[in-house]
Amino acid sequence: MMDSEVDHNGAGTCHPLEDFYIPDYILVPESEQGSISSEPSCPVIVFINSKSGGQLGGDLIKTYRELLNKLQVFDLGEEAPDKVLHKLYRNFERLKSLGDIGAANIQKNLRLIVAGGDGTASWLLGVVSDLKLAQPPPIATVPLGTGNNLPFSFGWGKKNPGTDHESVKSFLFQVKKATDMKIDSWHIVMRMRAPKEGTCDPIAPLELPHSLHAFQRVSSADSLNVEGYHTFRGGFWNYFSMGMDAQVSYAFHSERKLHPEKFKNQLINQGTYAKLGCTQGWFLASLFHPSSRNIAQLAKVKIMKKPSQWEDLHIPRSIRSIVCLNLPSFSGGLNPWGTPNKKKVRDRDLTAPYVDDGLLEVVGFRDAWHGLVLIAPNGHGTRLAQAHRIRFEFHKGAADHTFMRIDGEPWKQPLPEDDDTVVVEISHLGQVNMLAAQHCKAKSINDPSTPSAGSSSGHFDEDSCEDSEDEWEGERRKFGAAETFKIPEEIDIAHLS
Repeated sequence: MMDSEVDHNGAGTCHPLEDFYIPDYILVPESEQGSISSEPSCPVIVFINSKSGGQLGGDLIKTYRELLNKLQVFDLGEEAPDKVLHKLYRNFERLKSLGDIGAANIQKNLRLIVAGGDGTASWLLGVVSDLKLAQPPPIATVPLGTGNNLPFSFGWGKKNPGTDHESVKSFLFQVKKATDMKIDSWHIVMRMRAPKEGTCDPIAPLELPHSLHAFQRVSSADSLNVEGYHTFRGGFWNYFSMGMDAQVSYAFHSERKLHPEKFKNQLINQGTYAKLGCTQGWFLASLFHPSSRNIAQLAKVKIMKKPSQWEDLHIPRSIRSIVCLNLPSFSGGLNPWGTPNKKKVRDRDLTAPYVDDGLLEVVGFRDAWHGLVLIAPNGHGTRLAQAHRIRFEFHKGAADHTFMRIDGEPWKQPLPEDDDTVVVEISHLGQVNMLAAQHCKAKSINDPSTPSAGSSSGHFDEDSCEDSEDEWEGERRKFGAAETFKIPEEIDIAHLS
């Protein structure tokens, strides 16, 4: 029997990939209850952004559909993951109520694969987080973007994958051997005064990254609502950054929107990114970047290390870019935080960057040359703090806008023109399950093999945080109910990194 010649009712016992195969009746709710002759040990649902990686996304879809049941492989350009998973889990519940042990075991052992850039992977992570499942499936990421920080952090590499049968089979067997690792998720809230006239949206919808489409305006009945203000919210898993690095990223994404035909090769994309870094002045920031746009001049920054205790964070005046980092990978695999030596651990209460400790690493950069120190052994950016929560307050100043970026997706953010304040606050939300491959860079605080793992330094239980004066508290845990991460129809997913 050839790879693609499979009995879709699960009778193909000699199928070489039967460990990953899910039969039709599990995937199609209208189907009659079937039987599984050989229960898959590692059933997978595959989501692929066909617009990522040039032609590679489409080629991957073709190969996965030839090797597996084509109904378990989804093109994100045609079907949104929230609808797919809602339908799948409703069917799991129906079948389990009928006593279907096979369906229960497939649900228990299910793993998700997402192929695309960091923006695509974050989209799926958001949907899984929103579903609030008792046993959420762990997720493996296929690098198919420009930065690929998520797959690189968890050992899946950062180069575009092979799309032939053998390459895909090899990846599937890595998924089967991979181990679960939890990763912190972060809630981000933005509040700004409603404009007196004109559109009520601060930015045209097509300028917003998908993460900011999670910033659904809260209703007038919501406790978070403040009359005369717009409040938005969303989430991220990798990083939030602000300043010149986001400006370069914005220039890259803008150029890609104008000339998508020029961005079909990963190496060319990375070369274009570096070239834009030069033309935007990131390498000569002291000459081209006005000091009024340095972080210390743009915003007051506060952090929370202990429950209910905000403190001001000193930002050196030379810092032009600030990164709030959850994973040990930024700009395609660099680690801005590094590993603090024992003296810094003792004197400044700094720890290694764990992905599940409820802490963000806050790092500053002066310019692109400062960023290049990350290439050197033990190189790192300016370590500013580790925090459970961080708040940026933007007041009227010399700059009318800045640039921000969430998980690789940038936008141009207007700043106050009068006595208004724009507030951005980030707080710990919860955790989702990732799949870690053999060469995983991410470290868990619960891994006994990790130095200082299990240390309680700086860690506290989010549920014990009682901040009665915190106006965000009522909403900070709400990512929404899957609708938040539903990309609007008018958004081209090719714009996801």
